[in-house]
Amino acid sequence: MQLKGLVRFFTILLILYSIYELSFTWVVRSHERKMEAKAKQFVDRNYATADSATKAQAYDARLKRLLDSTKDETVHYGFTGAISYDKAKREELNLGLDLKGGINVTMEVDLSGLLRTMANNSKDPNFLKAIENANVKKANSEADFISLFVSEYKALTNNAPLAPLFSAANPDRIKPRDSDDKVISELRASADQAFDNTYRILRTRIDQFGVAQPNINPDKDRDVITVELPGLQDRERVRKNLQSSANLQFWEVYKPEELASYWEAADVAYNAYVTNTPIVTDTASAVADTASGAAGDTVNTAASPKADTSKNAQQRSLFRDYIKTAVAGLPAVAIKDTGAFNDVIQNVLVKTFPPDAKILYGVPPIGDDGKPSKSLPIYVIRTKGQKAPIEGEVVTRAEQQYDQVTGRPTVSMSMNATGSFKWEKLTALSYQEKRPIAVVLDDYVYSAPVANNGAISGGQTEISGGFTLEEAQDLANILKSGRLSAPAKIVQEQVVGPTLGEDAIRGGITAFALSFIVIFLLMLVYYNTSGWVANIALILNLLFTIGVLTGLGATLTAPGIAGLVLTIGMAVDTNVIIYERIKEELTKGKSYVAAVNEGYKRSLPPVLDAHVTTLLTAIILFSFGLGPVKGFATTQIIGILLSLFCGILVSRWVTDWFTSKKRHLEYFTPVSRRIFKHASYKFIEYRKVAYGISFIVLALGIAAIFNGFDQGVEFKGGRSFVVAFDQRVDNKIEAIREDLTKSFGEAPVIKTIGNNRQLDITTSHMIEKSGENVGVEVRTALMQGLKNYLPAGISYEQFDDKYIKASTTVLPTISDELKRDAKWATFWSVLIIALYIFIRFRDWRYSLGTIVALAHDVLVTLAVFSFAREIVPFPLELDQHFIAAILTVIGFSMNDTVIVFDRIREYTRQMVGAPKEVIINKAINETLSRTIMTSLTVFLTILILFLVGGEVTKGFAFAMLIGVLTGTYSSIFVAAPILVDLGGKKGLGPASSSSEKPEPRNKPEVAQH
Repeated sequence: MQLKGLVRFFTILLILYSIYELSFTWVVRSHERKMEAKAKQFVDRNYATADSATKAQAYDARLKRLLDSTKDETVHYGFTGAISYDKAKREELNLGLDLKGGINVTMEVDLSGLLRTMANNSKDPNFLKAIENANVKKANSEADFISLFVSEYKALTNNAPLAPLFSAANPDRIKPRDSDDKVISELRASADQAFDNTYRILRTRIDQFGVAQPNINPDKDRDVITVELPGLQDRERVRKNLQSSANLQFWEVYKPEELASYWEAADVAYNAYVTNTPIVTDTASAVADTASGAAGDTVNTAASPKADTSKNAQQRSLFRDYIKTAVAGLPAVAIKDTGAFNDVIQNVLVKTFPPDAKILYGVPPIGDDGKPSKSLPIYVIRTKGQKAPIEGEVVTRAEQQYDQVTGRPTVSMSMNATGSFKWEKLTALSYQEKRPIAVVLDDYVYSAPVANNGAISGGQTEISGGFTLEEAQDLANILKSGRLSAPAKIVQEQVVGPTLGEDAIRGGITAFALSFIVIFLLMLVYYNTSGWVANIALILNLLFTIGVLTGLGATLTAPGIAGLVLTIGMAVDTNVIIYERIKEELTKGKSYVAAVNEGYKRSLPPVLDAHVTTLLTAIILFSFGLGPVKGFATTQIIGILLSLFCGILVSRWVTDWFTSKKRHLEYFTPVSRRIFKHASYKFIEYRKVAYGISFIVLALGIAAIFNGFDQGVEFKGGRSFVVAFDQRVDNKIEAIREDLTKSFGEAPVIKTIGNNRQLDITTSHMIEKSGENVGVEVRTALMQGLKNYLPAGISYEQFDDKYIKASTTVLPTISDELKRDAKWATFWSVLIIALYIFIRFRDWRYSLGTIVALAHDVLVTLAVFSFAREIVPFPLELDQHFIAAILTVIGFSMNDTVIVFDRIREYTRQMVGAPKEVIINKAINETLSRTIMTSLTVFLTILILFLVGGEVTKGFAFAMLIGVLTGTYSSIFVAAPILVDLGGKKGLGPASSSSEKPEPRNKPEVAQH
């Protein structure tokens, strides 16, 4: 082999590189174990008699303090010298949230706000309708938002020019007579700038969470940003911080006494409303807790509106149903009731309150017990005009400080000259009328102080509202991030508990280890001493793959581990192809050296073809996938590329090294010498039977479409919860479904996963609603429906922390986009592979045979997922993992098909004039050993993954098992036989007209002595 020295150099270099990259993970784990031991000793010494919850809290706090205090401690050495724990932590192998636990969100950047700003908040009905229509169509269109808006606006206005709409607010960029192309160019530039600004701000906010390995991926083409925060569990804090647009405003507030008569009118209107539209609420859950008042310059509170106790007890009262508490002297509503109360706001209060009134919630203040209230105060602000008296853009500085009197956390804020002037006027009015000024962040009131010392000049202000230290820091960070013209909203959310992550790691490692051992032994049993070379290549392939993943900063997920397991099966495929060819050459009687040389030479084209087709599907999957699926594709791409290097170059180098030592490797064992010896099965003669089976498959595939599928939450939208119970519940599913139907108002989808004490519950309850507390309401409804199966007296916090192991939320907009991407990914995979086959073999029949075989494989998998979904004891859902499996099946199926096609092409050149049936039968039989060995190795690894790999990859593994079997079948009985019946008597392939010269046929295949 040429360039042996270069191969040896790169092999050694990759070994050293991979070991170095993985060393960071080892030293970080070692350091953290030491700190964990110290934290445990601290707790054992100081909290010996405390309860388990207190011990756990003390342990977490102590461990965090120890890790923080040792950030700069040297734990490793590298090319640049000493490496601290903090730096090593950033260089270690990243674990995805499905392995470590944490939160993953997909955020959609909302460009409609940008257009409204650029149009100076135009009230033109056509403009507003165009934005609304563009938002609706975006879910099922590949066009960007600007294009959709322009198209809708032009249709609504009979092709009116765009410039007059945007020139007033942007005179320096858009002139009244500018062309539409010029305006669209400016809109796109502004949209790109807004997206980048949103990304930068999100990046800043994510850094505040203190997550060691956050992962944020912007996708400008789809206007989405994917954020992964491993190890973080505070879901509500993440939602609040990431979705806040930092759109700070200051508004005048209606005083409670000014609204007394309006509240009474609203109560009457509410009774009339609910008698026609019943609203279900849990009135028993209203919390009568009190909280301290907001501390601003001064606070002046008035009495809350009182319920009219003289009303007939049969009448519905707004105050009996919702407003049960007083927070800081203001009317308040329980957090869990805010979703239902929003309906009251929209249908009652806005119709009975003053026209310039706007109802907002305030932050839950901290009570005397140091905990936040479970109720939200209700503020009514005076909008007067469409624009706030002061906007957040005037804020120049914001930082967390402490009140010098109370010692409580506050936020200090400074304004520019314009803001200082407006602030002085606003605080002067507040002082004269004793009117609160609401500090509003994204329609959420953080504080409402009253100026009691006159107007505040200079713009220097302290904001306080009973903040905790964390809340004050978050508010200061948000204010410092700036104002977003294109805020991002969460359209997909996944939360995985740490225990579920531990189960995924355990299952993945077990599957990985077992697969490695099985394939290792199988190669030795089947290929004798040459199996050691294949195993060396396999070990190096895995080492390099993990090392490169670490070096690239990629994140290892549960599907990523599945990709590694699959890599084990497919990595030996290269050696199988080569070894089977060497065995053929040895059987023909060639010498050892000649057989090895010929085996590697003739194996190169099919090996490249097989890897290219698999690589193409992996690249397409990477392009269209999100989150964990993208991690799987990344692992597969790296594994495929390294498989070529290790399987061809490294294994040849090792083989030549043995040869140079006068030691020949053995390629036969008693087992492999007997299997498929003199195989001469007449596959083509049975093609009509195979066609009949294929027609049945086609019918079942079409029937599956009508029979339906179980769509995962990713594709249909909704919320999915993995709930663990203390006792067996798999025999109570119907009762649980009935109870949850009453709680949700609709029937959920319930499936048993893992053991008999764990359920996956999916519902679309309130998925169309938005708001800060919708998630809390849905979880409250979930807990209510499961109360008969949970310990008595359990609190919401206990249920959320202990029993909900994972959750996923996907809004309908992103689910439509995921479905569209899945269809396109499948389409492009089939088309690109067909084109590659056409270019490679220069015969349309090969491409058509490829398409038919791939369609066959996909239809079989779809039919099984449709008709077996009610039979198997695990979920069979169409989701991103299913699409990953389908594309992988396509690549694997082509792996087999290409090997057969390549041998058909070779024999076509050698057996000139022979019947097509003879050529194809010979090609299939000669490659049968390789086909079965490859399929067997991949099948065994996937079977192990299915059995012990954990729930995250079970559906993926099941689809792959089906695909491996059908892919093997279709390569032999579908793709190849089609070549016989296409093109009449025309020969196979362009051999006769090819630029390649037909190779001379060998003499009769008799051993030469």
